[in-house]
Amino acid sequence: MIVILKPDIKREGPEVQKINDFISNFPKVNIKLIEIEGETRTVCELHLIGSTHNIPQDVLESMPGVEKVVRVSTKYRQIGRHDIDVVPIGFEYQGLRFDQDSFHIFAGLCAVDTPEHVEEIFRTLAELGIVTARMGAYKPRTSPYDFQGHGRDCLPWLFEIAGKHGIKVIAMEVLKESHIDEIFEELEKAGKPTGIMLQIGTRNAQNFELLKAVGSQKEFPVLYKRGMGLTLEESLNACEYIASGGNRNIIFCLRGVKSHLGSPHRNLVDFAHVPVIKRLTRLPVCVDPSHSVGSKEVAPDGLPDIFHASAQGVIAGANMILVECHPDPQTALCDGPQALTMEEMAKFVEDTKIIREAYLRRKEAFSRSKMKELADS
Repeated sequence: MIVILKPDIKREGPEVQKINDFISNFPKVNIKLIEIEGETRTVCELHLIGSTHNIPQDVLESMPGVEKVVRVSTKYRQIGRHDIDVVPIGFEYQGLRFDQDSFHIFAGLCAVDTPEHVEEIFRTLAELGIVTARMGAYKPRTSPYDFQGHGRDCLPWLFEIAGKHGIKVIAMEVLKESHIDEIFEELEKAGKPTGIMLQIGTRNAQNFELLKAVGSQKEFPVLYKRGMGLTLEESLNACEYIASGGNRNIIFCLRGVKSHLGSPHRNLVDFAHVPVIKRLTRLPVCVDPSHSVGSKEVAPDGLPDIFHASAQGVIAGANMILVECHPDPQTALCDGPQALTMEEMAKFVEDTKIIREAYLRRKEAFSRSKMKELADS
């Protein structure tokens, strides 16, 4: 059960104390106060955790300072849709809007290699009108002998080049809590020329201490990648871990699931879950066709499989794409076979615009149809 307080009610005020006193009559119920930064106000919620079925909802709703009481039947107290009429879905960061209607392309390197390659990628993205990117400084690898990323050493020049080309947000994977501190410190030293979206990779999808760490800070939004072998519910519960720490600025990323049924692709594409996640939660949804497909094989129609997989996600309403590109994929230190060249990147953006426009036309057509049905009824 969630009690949403009226505006301007103080957490130490008499209204909250009165609610606490009332709930103390139910010994198996604990109270957690949550403050959520909305667009026009800070919303205070009291989350009643435990056996709440005996608590009379009408009594709580009649108490001073209470705006609304919601019985939550879902596990997703933080990322659920129960309070979207009070706290709109999504968030703003670096002047960009991220919600279930927005759309962004985050393109770049899974693992940063050289300043020259980063320069070329950011220059190309700027020419294509893209102000968001992916760049990995810390890279977990299956083999301990593979390139693990440059780590902190590359952050100063990476941030400088991003600022030079007007890149507003970079999605960057972190593997442990100290990486968050390193990013924050180097970003401060550089004068904050860009923004960072902390990425939780599939290998850390249930690293609960890391989930708590990214959830307890509010400086950076979080991109959570579904665990490669986890159910959708398990991954959404991981996002609940993040949000329970206080940071609800989360984007859920589908990146394919590990299965022998996925062959010849790297993973079994799970982009049909885009509308499911949007229905169950308040989270924007990202798709990662590069890691789902894992190669640039071309279909008989002339389009690479990565283009087709991406289209599956976009036509289903994805709000973000995470795609790899590299000026010279043959020399890439990580995931070269799936990286688009700069020329292919331009075609990818053009193709994505076509698919996104088709989705918006589908959505508009269905909306007109529903309005006509209501008018005729």
